[in-house]
Amino acid sequence: MTLTPQKTSDVGIIFYPGAKVENTAYLPLLEQLERKGYNCYLVNMPFKMAIFNKNAANKIIDKYSNIKHWYLCGHSMGGAMASSYVSKNKDKVDGLILLGSYIYGDVSAQDTLTIYGSLNTSVKKKIDYKKNIVVIQGGNHANFGNYGHQKGDAKATISRKSQQNQTIKAIDQFIKKD
Repeated sequence: MTLTPQKTSDVGIIFYPGAKVENTAYLPLLEQLERKGYNCYLVNMPFKMAIFNKNAANKIIDKYSNIKHWYLCGHSMGGAMASSYVSKNKDKVDGLILLGSYIYGDVSAQDTLTIYGSLNTSVKKKIDYKKNIVVIQGGNHANFGNYGHQKGDAKATISRKSQQNQTIKAIDQFIKKD
């Protein structure tokens, strides 16, 4: 699924959904990014699992030659697979954006934005780097998407909208600094 801003942009964000999550659950987030002026490409993963098509970005990058700056973004397992892709394709992307996930593979923290909710303690334990980390106070794991409660996830103390708005702001700042 492709979201194209009204004003022409040479920046594209490819999004890998979390495991077992319907990809359209991330449309509210991507629609906000599109309104900020970014081309967004939402991947529909086989069996709703990015692990089965971690190279999905290749097809999108090859198809849209007008995009000069690519960012790969993923939530949870989608973030891990996006990170794995970037570690092997650094020449194709400008940066990696992780939501409720952490760097997996040989990817520079300098070129990565990691965002997670303060109530998502399992992610915090895995982060062994210090650059480009945004912790959303009161945020949880599931509220990056619109798919309801996730088993084992803490109940957020902020609204889903607030968590997503803070996420959009952080992504926009990260991309604009490049």
